[in-house]
Amino acid sequence: MNKIIVESPGRINLIGEHVDYNGGSVLPAAIDKKIIIEFNSINGNECSIESVTVGKSFKLNLEKISKSAIQWENYIIGVLHNLIVLKKRKIGAFNCKITSNLPIGAGISSSSSLICGLISGLNYLNNLKLGSDEIVDMVSSVEHNFIGLMGGIMDQFTIVNGKKNNLILLNCQNRKFEYISSNFNPYKIILINTNVEHNLADSSYNQRVKECEEALGIINKNENNYKYLVDVELNILNKFKDSMNSRVYNRAKFVIEENKRTHDSSVEISKSNIKEFGKLMYQSHKGLRKLYEVSCEELDFLVDFSKSKKEVIGSRMMGGGFGGCTINLIRDDYVDDFISSVSKAYLKKFNIEPSPLFVNIGDGVTIKTT
Repeated sequence: MNKIIVESPGRINLIGEHVDYNGGSVLPAAIDKKIIIEFNSINGNECSIESVTVGKSFKLNLEKISKSAIQWENYIIGVLHNLIVLKKRKIGAFNCKITSNLPIGAGISSSSSLICGLISGLNYLNNLKLGSDEIVDMVSSVEHNFIGLMGGIMDQFTIVNGKKNNLILLNCQNRKFEYISSNFNPYKIILINTNVEHNLADSSYNQRVKECEEALGIINKNENNYKYLVDVELNILNKFKDSMNSRVYNRAKFVIEENKRTHDSSVEISKSNIKEFGKLMYQSHKGLRKLYEVSCEELDFLVDFSKSKKEVIGSRMMGGGFGGCTINLIRDDYVDDFISSVSKAYLKKFNIEPSPLFVNIGDGVTIKTT
């Protein structure tokens, strides 16, 4: 019996929100909060999967892979469908137990983390010899085609390729990337989970993808041939402002400006100009709130509250939107005071306790044999 333990991290994105599926650049990092999957190879065709986090388990037969009515099961089934049905790979039976300290719905990619961990573990157990790019593509395929989540490759790429104490400046068009040392001293990265998840999240995310495609289509009608929205300069977009409705124009304007902010941020961080980077974080949130319209009252409250505290130099919503986390840069000697004060104010306003999450920048997927 072969036993392995796969540790698959969540990810944060310092800046570059909603640009990955528009061909833009992002600045994410893997974190030290993880999904842990214990695999045991067994004989036969029947597998047993237990999720300690969900508090449920199920069995499946490798020769009878079909979609489940229970959504969390489809993350595992989708991986096996991709490997066995689509890729025609030989997968041996296994049992696995899934535990996690990644909050679900917090915008730190628990879904991608689970799928990355599952594929990486099965790749190792079955000696499939999949490279990192193949794993990234496979995770993306499961999410898009089996689960029904549209998006880019930032989450998957970061979870697979993360490096301790480094951000990844990733060009989502061609996957060219560079590691950028992440020394934010004397500031700490703190996530604050709103603990709300408005039901607009999935439908509106997919709608934003379509609106960006619409903007690009309008621009390309007149002999232009831009492959991605981020390739369009703002002055070119403005020529087509009257040809698109204000909502579609605002989506495109945000994407073009956010992509520039990402590159500006990588320069400021490389120069240790952390306060300048903090200003770009606030600009990013303003765009997500006003132009891309994926924020919500709870996220805006947390960001606005931080602006009154000189010890906080940057804050913005992170992830798909309509709930989840803010990401904050807080001076290390003020972290406890800030969490205490913002928690009281948030509770008073919404009657909900927010959840702080302390994160460090860690490695991508790792596998241990036992």
